[in-house]
Amino acid sequence: MTDVQNTFEAPKTLAFSSDYKRIAVEEAWAPQQLLDLYRTELAAGNITDPGFKSLWGYYLGDSQRASLLAERIVEAGPNRIAAMDAAGVDVQILSLTCPGVQILKADIAKPMAEDANDILKQTVEANPDRFYGLTAIAPQDPEHAAQEIRRGHDKLGFKGVIINSHTQGEYLDDKKFWPIFEAAESLDTPIYLHPNTPSAQMIQPYVEAGLDGAIFGFSAETGLHLLRIITSGVFDRFPNLKIVVGHLGEALPYWMWRIDFMHDTAVRTKRYDAIKPLKMRPSDYLKRNIWYTSSGMPWAPALDFVRNVVGKERVMFAWDYPYQWSPKEVADTDAIAWPLVDKKEFFQGTAAQVFRL
Repeated sequence: MTDVQNTFEAPKTLAFSSDYKRIAVEEAWAPQQLLDLYRTELAAGNITDPGFKSLWGYYLGDSQRASLLAERIVEAGPNRIAAMDAAGVDVQILSLTCPGVQILKADIAKPMAEDANDILKQTVEANPDRFYGLTAIAPQDPEHAAQEIRRGHDKLGFKGVIINSHTQGEYLDDKKFWPIFEAAESLDTPIYLHPNTPSAQMIQPYVEAGLDGAIFGFSAETGLHLLRIITSGVFDRFPNLKIVVGHLGEALPYWMWRIDFMHDTAVRTKRYDAIKPLKMRPSDYLKRNIWYTSSGMPWAPALDFVRNVVGKERVMFAWDYPYQWSPKEVADTDAIAWPLVDKKEFFQGTAAQVFRL
């Protein structure tokens, strides 16, 4: 994550091509009520998760950077729009920041998710040409989550679902969560699987080395989660399910050949009870059911590699506001030597298609 700037004053606007819109698809937001609830629950000792303490224990602290992040993340009006304008970002798809309501007890999480969605609806309506929204859910109650997905799609006009990876150490490959997948597939609405800090079961080696956050822990945790979804057979049961993942796939595109090889070996040897035959290779699902964003990875060599192995039509732009963002990141990506048609697809076309904008 780059340092949050010291004030809301936007940097000097750079020159950008006007041949396409720039739709940023992993842009964090939170209602002030959620941050207040985080503070209350932390102070009361109701949240003991070490990853949450490392993440929001810091961002709710009294350092200048932390207070600026907390200030920026609840604002989706003139100041956010000024930052977008300075960077040539035309549209943001807003989603409830990690870990959303997934860290809370179910009886608190469910109404908070509903309230957050209602507030986000109002936020989008205030600037409908600049913002879209994703539906936040409480996976703690899968049936309620499925209902909220339907409400978000049918009543609130949201363009997908945000799930901030694991829910208190539980992963979506568990069949009890599959009503969530069923609802998303039936509505043809994508699920954005956003990173979380590693669960309590896996975090210790990361946090003791300061590696539990965006530097590595996020990717390790979310890559694991996505691979569990694939190898558990979710996409055989829900072949039209769409999942969007950031940071160019949390390294899984780089590992595709090895994942296929080792998965086939595990199936043939029957080494693990959890590894069963699939209808396709794991890499085939990565090319059929997954879309990838550039959030946190504005780096041409990595972008070119992922576009090459999964298909350029599956990779789209994200800015990761307000955690990691700057006009220069957008300008550098805008300057990559791709044909104009490819740039339009990357910045605008793929997002418009996947999220039905």
